[in-house]
Amino acid sequence: MYMERGVYPYFREIDSAQDTEVLMDGKKVLMFGSNSYLGLTYDQRIIDAAIAATRKYGTGCAGSRFLNGTLDLHVQLEHELAEFVGKEDALVYSTGFQVNEGVVSCLTDRNDYIICDDRDHASIVDGRRLSFSTQVKYKHNDMAALEKELAKCRPESVKLVVVDGVFSMEGDVANLPEIVRLCEKYNGSIMVDEAHGLGVFGRNGRGVCNHFGLTDKVDVIMGTFSKSFASIGGFVAADKDTINWLRHNSRSYIFSASNTPAATAAAMAALNIMKTEPERIEKLWEITNYSLKCFREAGFEIGDTESPIIPLYVRDPDKTFEVTKLAFDEGVFINPVIPPACAPQDTLVRFALMATHTKEQVDFAIDKLVHCFKQLDLLK
Repeated sequence: MYMERGVYPYFREIDSAQDTEVLMDGKKVLMFGSNSYLGLTYDQRIIDAAIAATRKYGTGCAGSRFLNGTLDLHVQLEHELAEFVGKEDALVYSTGFQVNEGVVSCLTDRNDYIICDDRDHASIVDGRRLSFSTQVKYKHNDMAALEKELAKCRPESVKLVVVDGVFSMEGDVANLPEIVRLCEKYNGSIMVDEAHGLGVFGRNGRGVCNHFGLTDKVDVIMGTFSKSFASIGGFVAADKDTINWLRHNSRSYIFSASNTPAATAAAMAALNIMKTEPERIEKLWEITNYSLKCFREAGFEIGDTESPIIPLYVRDPDKTFEVTKLAFDEGVFINPVIPPACAPQDTLVRFALMATHTKEQVDFAIDKLVHCFKQLDLLK
């Protein structure tokens, strides 16, 4: 149906680097659909690191980390990541999805509980589904609902609360201080998905756990390389015993080929930039705060976002696709979010910022989006 109407919004081909401006269908389009929060995907230092690693190690490892696929490069990155997020050890996976799938599914057993926010990422949902533990959901960021579920759990069982630090569609932040308080009260454990927090929140981009000063209270931290790290892959960090358990039991780690030398080196180079160039994060927050102010003043409904992810609520699946197409025709790339990524009444278009966006680009985009939303009677 959407293809016939010419508003199908997926698999749009990009003919250039993932920058603030991209080439699509032979024309320049402003990119506000990327997760490259620090704007590093076309940084020459990262490109050079990937090329150098390819020349030294080749294009792939031809096996899993468990067997022939572990490079000294992987181990070095794991040590640096563990230090960066404040944990004893870390483990690098081929994708961020595989981290959550492989970690959530094997940390607890059939006598335990996995407790998730109902807007957690799909990778957490799939990891939970693979577990034999009792699975519980609570209403998004509703701490009274979380406490109600924790109180119902058997006191002697492991109670693992798994939550996104920054929610990828809505842009709001987990109430980590209250989650920590409740887990201390009910003897629960905590795993935080920092996919959209690293490079954005905390000292030098160390994430939401660092931002709240609660790293020591969080048992497991995961992150991805496909956002601020300008690469592909992911990692989990925790105490040495937990990481050693995962190293020998996490199926998505053991039975997948290891991430490529190029991807590993690129992530390491991005991590170094993150640690040594805090001005990038400062620029990201400058353009984020400017954009949040402009969207609110223009009358958009943007919910409770506190991050470079700005949801523009449409609340109609058909109009969500239509406004995405109208925006693209005006030179603005945004992403539609419809079920199952959200409830039918919560459909939105996702506007995401990079540190390299300019105020002029944001002004242009908002002007066009105001026009598009008014065409569909979505903005008064």
